[in-house]
Amino acid sequence: MVEVKEESLFEAPPLAEQERMVEAILFATADPVTIKELAGRMPHGCDPAEALVHLRKRYDGRGVNVIKVGDAWAIRTAPDLGFLMQKETIEVRKLSRAAIETLAIVAYHQPVTRAEIEEIRGVSVSRGTVDQLIEMEWIRFGRRKMTPGRPVTFVVTQEFLDHFGLENARDLPGLKELRSAGLLENRPPPGAETGESDEDEDQSELFEDE
Repeated sequence: MVEVKEESLFEAPPLAEQERMVEAILFATADPVTIKELAGRMPHGCDPAEALVHLRKRYDGRGVNVIKVGDAWAIRTAPDLGFLMQKETIEVRKLSRAAIETLAIVAYHQPVTRAEIEEIRGVSVSRGTVDQLIEMEWIRFGRRKMTPGRPVTFVVTQEFLDHFGLENARDLPGLKELRSAGLLENRPPPGAETGESDEDEDQSELFEDE
């Protein structure tokens, strides 16, 4: 028996037109968009994945690139032109030292529990630090660890990857790059000499002004 393929009443737009549609959606959307979300916005029969392949090639070497962020896609400034955004970057207030160190540990050791974060840092981690990073949508709860007590773990989010222009956490920079970006400083870790904890910091302000 020959299987008859059901045809749509409307033909899908030409691939070039689908490419334009994907381009328009990515330009108009601040957050990365998944293939499924693209398909939901485009006419029936479109192939956003195929359109993305061509769109990505067309933007190769341009001032903005089509990049993959986790399982989604976005249009972002080319990495080598990041210096043009220096003014905006400098004006953004920095995270507190405790928040930066906690975020870095989650990024490089995920999935990681609070106890493991404290063991690596050498000091206790205040609830305020973790809560603020969650509110910023840079970290989230991961799966519970299969150890006594089933502690929850923390992992970085797609918003974190998007902010730093990463496809996944494996693309994180090394120590040298982190120091040059001002995310790490050449000083002893907090509590190394005094035995302090995050609770000793002013948790009413997670951010430190320049």
